[in-house]
Amino acid sequence: MEIDKEKCVGCGNCHAVCTMGVIYLDEDGKSVVNQEECVECRTCYRVLRNEGYRPWFVRAVRKILGVFRLGYLAEPDVCPTGALTPPPLQWPRSIRATFSDPSTVHEGTGVHGRGTDEIKSNEVTGRLREGDVGFVVELGRPGIGARFRDIQKVSMALAQAQVQFEPENPVTQLMTDTKTGRIREDVLDEKVLSAIIELKTRMENIGQVLRVLEEVQHQVDTVISVGIASKCAADGSVVHESLVRQAGYKLSPNGKTNLGLGRPLFQER
Repeated sequence: MEIDKEKCVGCGNCHAVCTMGVIYLDEDGKSVVNQEECVECRTCYRVLRNEGYRPWFVRAVRKILGVFRLGYLAEPDVCPTGALTPPPLQWPRSIRATFSDPSTVHEGTGVHGRGTDEIKSNEVTGRLREGDVGFVVELGRPGIGARFRDIQKVSMALAQAQVQFEPENPVTQLMTDTKTGRIREDVLDEKVLSAIIELKTRMENIGQVLRVLEEVQHQVDTVISVGIASKCAADGSVVHESLVRQAGYKLSPNGKTNLGLGRPLFQER
C-alpha cells in the first residue's frame, strides 16, 4: 500500500487498522507505510471509507479549530481525503497480496485469499483415505506475518519426514521440488500475513511429523499453528487422537459437518 502525501492529512486512522502495524507518522506529520514489512493485505484501503474531502479544506478546518484550541478528529472508519493508494504490484511482490488479501483470487487454485481448498472438507474432496492423516501447518499471524524463507525452512524439514504435499495448495505450487520442499528463490524474501502448508502422511508417521515441527519452530521468526485431520472410524471415533496423545500433545477438538449440498460426496472404494 502507498499513501499519497499530497492528500494525507495525518489523521492516523489507517494506523489502527493496519494488520501488520507498519503505518506510522513521518517527520512531516503525514502517514507513511514501511514497504519492507507491508504484506499488501489492503485492509486499510477496504475498511476506511474515502470521504472525498479536499486536503486543503481539512487542513484549513484544522487551523481554524486550532485558533480556538479545538482539535479535528475524523470518524474512525474513514480516510478523509482518500490518500490510501493501492499500487500496481509486479512479481514477486504480487505474491504478498495473493496470500494476504482475501479479495484476491489465486491464479493457480481459483480460490480467494491464501487459496487453500481446505483438507477438512474431506467428505467432498476425498483427499484423506483410511490410514491417512492430514496436517495443516500455518505460519504467520496479524502483527508478525511470515517470510517465505521461513516457510521454506519448515517445508524442507517436513519433506524429510516422508510426507506428501497437497498439490492444489498455493505454497506447494511455489515449490521447485516437492521431494525437498524447496521454494523458488525469487519469492523467499517476500512477506505475507500467513501461509498454510498442507500435507498428508500415514497415520503411523504422526509422531515424526510433530517432532520435526517441534524442532524447526525454533529456527523461524514467526509463529506456527498446526491442525490435524483424519477420516473418522465407522463408530465415529477420531483415529489419530490416541496417536497424537502418545506423541505428547493435547488436541483441541474441532469439527465440521459437510452437508454436501450441491456437490457430490466422495465415495471411497
